[in-house]
Amino acid sequence: MGAQCRTAGQGDPAGTLLWQQEGEAPAMEGRQGYDLLVIGGGSGGLACAKEAAQLGKKVAVVDYVEPSPRGTRWGLGGTCVNVGCIPKKLMHQAALLGGMIRDAPHYGWEVPPLVPHDWRKMAEAVQNHVKSLNWGHRVQLQDRKVKYFNIKASFVNEHMVCGVTKDGKETLLSAEHIVIATGGRPRYPTHIEGALEYGITSDDIFWLKESPGKTLVVGASYVALECAGFLTGLGLDATVMVRSIPLRGFDQQMSSLVTEYMASHGTRFLRGCTPSRVGRLPDGQLQVTWEDLASGKKDVGTFDTVLWAIGRVPETRSLHLENAGVNTHPNSQKILVDAGEATSVPHIYAIGDVAEGRPELTPPAVMAGKLLARRLCGQSSDLMDYDNVPTTVFTPLEYGCVGLSEEEAVARHGEEHVEVYHAYYKPLEFTVAERDASQCYIKMVCLREPPQLVLGLHFLGPNAGEVTQGFALGIKCGASYAQVMRTLGIHPTCAEEVAKLRITKRSGLDPTVTGC
Repeated sequence: MGAQCRTAGQGDPAGTLLWQQEGEAPAMEGRQGYDLLVIGGGSGGLACAKEAAQLGKKVAVVDYVEPSPRGTRWGLGGTCVNVGCIPKKLMHQAALLGGMIRDAPHYGWEVPPLVPHDWRKMAEAVQNHVKSLNWGHRVQLQDRKVKYFNIKASFVNEHMVCGVTKDGKETLLSAEHIVIATGGRPRYPTHIEGALEYGITSDDIFWLKESPGKTLVVGASYVALECAGFLTGLGLDATVMVRSIPLRGFDQQMSSLVTEYMASHGTRFLRGCTPSRVGRLPDGQLQVTWEDLASGKKDVGTFDTVLWAIGRVPETRSLHLENAGVNTHPNSQKILVDAGEATSVPHIYAIGDVAEGRPELTPPAVMAGKLLARRLCGQSSDLMDYDNVPTTVFTPLEYGCVGLSEEEAVARHGEEHVEVYHAYYKPLEFTVAERDASQCYIKMVCLREPPQLVLGLHFLGPNAGEVTQGFALGIKCGASYAQVMRTLGIHPTCAEEVAKLRITKRSGLDPTVTGC
């Protein structure tokens, strides 16, 4: 066991250090002082550090990736770069290309009927790109004169942090201001026998050298559906086990359409089920036992891989926040923050996924980090605005949204004060290829009172992220339905259908788009 740094008692004001070790006392570097210390080298932390350094502050970043239970480890950049948005989108793209290959003969391309996919080649290319981003982050920190420490940090007191390298070397760092941006890690259902020993998570799937084969994805979060979606698209057998509802927190009509499309394109769904045991068979396959919650009946299936996608836990437990007096939420263990990202200790801040009540998305963390740096440097007083944050779920048929879901709008304003405009449409690209467009759907949630302020936009179809990003600006600026209707569409596109929404749910008329 390597040396561990800890303080003598919780909240020890002197920050007296004790060491627990086997063998000799560890090497210890002297205390180093900074204007700003950022704990966590993910999207938000790096953005904050680079911005502050550019504004003239002496800045350090500490980052350490604890290997997953499977042993997967990665470099600087956090979840998004290494085990999230970037590799996810690239594997999603790989799956979409498979669909395009199947479309190609309809457009005159002579393509063999069965085109195999090489997981190893794809994974190597994706992983090489991720490694190039790791290196790019290192170079950017160096260029901005941000000191980078690859150490596991914990608080000694409210101004001091102790960091330990993987070989036990310790460093003391102090700072006037400290930003916690440690993010989160996938949750393991440790109460389920075999879950930890035999299961993997999103921390591992993108770094597998070999194909995961027949896969059971447990959970119905966007991570679960995205992973199951690209696995199916790559020609693998993928099953999603859903305990309650898919895409909790998203508009549920859109969520149903997302899963309908996936089911019609080969992804299996086990609804209302929960696993109770995972074991390994003599041939190496995994045997999963689960229970149908409605009937109480048990069932068994065999898989090559079990992927847990049942939520995330914040990386706060090893920080010894109690030594600095930083308060966390009793249930989520996330750090409690105010509108300015400050914790219960005024000069300690938290941004991104580790902060309570913040969206678990990269762009808000990045912007929150930059704005915080500008405030700390006296360059601005602007606070992060967490309203109307756009996002996209990169399922096989992409779902983009910004603003309120229909359920949230009704709960907030009352059904009689909400108007929903909607349409089922067929992308032009789907026509020649004879693709089913049953789930291609758009709805705009508005206040009923003229000029009908747009409360939320929901788009299900190809390139949903690109479409939603454009309309997000208008909604952020307070666009009304009347203004959207005065916006000219670009023909022929899927996005133009947003500017042509005429039929309300209240009318009961068929919302299917006809003509070109």
